[in-house]
Amino acid sequence: MKKISSLFVFLIAFACVETDNYDIPKSGSIIESQVKGTEISINSVKNNYNQETAEIYTFSGDMYFVGYVISSDKAGNFYNKLILQDAPENSQSGIQILVDENALFETYDLGRKLIIRLEGLSLWKNNGVFQLGKQNRGDVVAITPSEIDRFILRTQTISKLEPKLIDIGDFSQAILNTYVKLERVQFNRTIVRESYTFAGESFDQYDAVRQIESCQTTEISFVGTSTYADFKSIAVPDGTGSIEGVLTRNYYDDYYVLKVNSLSAMKFNAERCDPDFFECSETAVEGDYILFSENFAEITNEKKLDELGWMNRNINEGEERFVDATSNGNRTIRISGYNTGENPLEVWLVTPNIDLSKSGGEMLSFDIKASYDNGSILKVYISEDFSGNPKNANWKLLKASIPIGPTNQNGAGFTHSEIDISCLQDSVAVGFYYLGRDPDKTTTYDIDNIRINAREIISE
Repeated sequence: MKKISSLFVFLIAFACVETDNYDIPKSGSIIESQVKGTEISINSVKNNYNQETAEIYTFSGDMYFVGYVISSDKAGNFYNKLILQDAPENSQSGIQILVDENALFETYDLGRKLIIRLEGLSLWKNNGVFQLGKQNRGDVVAITPSEIDRFILRTQTISKLEPKLIDIGDFSQAILNTYVKLERVQFNRTIVRESYTFAGESFDQYDAVRQIESCQTTEISFVGTSTYADFKSIAVPDGTGSIEGVLTRNYYDDYYVLKVNSLSAMKFNAERCDPDFFECSETAVEGDYILFSENFAEITNEKKLDELGWMNRNINEGEERFVDATSNGNRTIRISGYNTGENPLEVWLVTPNIDLSKSGGEMLSFDIKASYDNGSILKVYISEDFSGNPKNANWKLLKASIPIGPTNQNGAGFTHSEIDISCLQDSVAVGFYYLGRDPDKTTTYDIDNIRINAREIISE
């Protein structure tokens, strides 16, 4: 009997021993006033990173910071990471925490206030965004499950997140890893026309991107979706509306990407804001009479185009313009902003004037291929009064099929466009207009087989 009583007393005494304030089960919450140490801001955390040396920085001392959860892995669009910003609204800074754990949303729900102990964590900049985790040689890796409670403290506070309302043109490094909202945006019309899903196409790997565009400024960017997201096979919406999510960068750090926590973050209920396209009718019929044809087979140097009456001009007097190229053994004319250093890169390629006064039933056709696509930045126009300066001409925007190419490789093939221009009576010039900017809007386009056919020749 004495042995049982002694054991009982021992257990009671052991249970009363005060434990470390930070050893708290993930399912529980801490009392914030119990947290010891020096609080610093998320901006201060990031300022420890040396942009010039790019060396991993490891924290020491009893510092911590406070953040609010803005990412959720419930729908599968985020994986092994928590993204925190410094306030539930009007946030000034955000950061990623790498965590080797699934179903983080069950413990760290949206708007949950967390306290992050910094001692022993390491900071780096990976794919353009700041991340915290554990240093493993030359990398920063996810916090292991056994160490999560040591570094990530869950408070009892849950706040309603209010996204910062911005436009695509406001995207910047300063607001990476923060919760933002875009209004009056839509998905690219080619993506909608082809009934693209968010990330369920055969060419999608890991994270898929789909181009969006602002109805207010025509700026373009991307929505990023994981191929593991539960909504990956749903078609992108065809209307105009709003979207809210976390601003980040694509895997190769080429451009900004907006990632949503779930489909409910997108509300596209209004009519599209596509520009007014010129077309004589919706049906184009190819005639037997060729009024103009260029397949670039003999263009071994783009200067030959000048001799043939074409205009190939960089509007801002830069060096880059359309150049002769070869695609799978086929000679084309090509434009790309990659590694040009030009911002903006604004180039016109305009055909010689083509006389339509003695023909009828004309159709314009051409082929375009997109590669290393980071934005749809090519448009096709037609003018009846072009005289050498594209700025002085009246241009009609054509409903061309501008393809969406792969983001990190050459396009697989060309997209064919056929446009009815039979209601135009006099001479016309066709203009291909490229508006890019290095380094984030540099899509490569190959153009081929430009042709105008007529169904009849009118005798004098």
